[in-house]
Amino acid sequence: MLILVSGGSGSGKSAFAEELVVSSGLERRIYLATMQVWDGESVNRVERHRQMRAGKGFETVECPTGLAETALPEGSAILLEDLTNLAANEYFGPEGKEGAFDRVLKGVRYAAAQSALLVVVGNELFSDGMDYDRETAAYLELLAQLNRAVSQMADQVYEVVCGIPIPWKEVDR
Repeated sequence: MLILVSGGSGSGKSAFAEELVVSSGLERRIYLATMQVWDGESVNRVERHRQMRAGKGFETVECPTGLAETALPEGSAILLEDLTNLAANEYFGPEGKEGAFDRVLKGVRYAAAQSALLVVVGNELFSDGMDYDRETAAYLELLAQLNRAVSQMADQVYEVVCGIPIPWKEVDR
């Protein structure tokens, strides 16, 4: 099963996604950490997420790029936190923007095939009304394409607003 959880910054999407994994009944829980730590703010975000997961039985696998080549245990519950960072790391990373969409989507498909449950966290970055430079706008377009592709593959899609999960897609299995 593949579930996409989206929402704005501070919306509660990570807590909701973690609860989906914890309540799945699957004993092996993998947290795919995609954030590259560049500064103090990154350190604080990583620590906050570690505290949120404390005592919930997650094993952390660092995966800033190359998801399709990452060893993942079969039949586990996997929380991919998050699609936005993974896309940025691939797009702005050593392999560059060419093929970034395919690399990320291949990784999501691989993780979904390996797991009994894959919960993908994404960020809502598209409603701020800002004008961006050409490169940032191209990255946001990549992210929008990935959100659409993952939502099409997903069995369930939720948007979390003010801590409230809103179901947009639910497929009974």
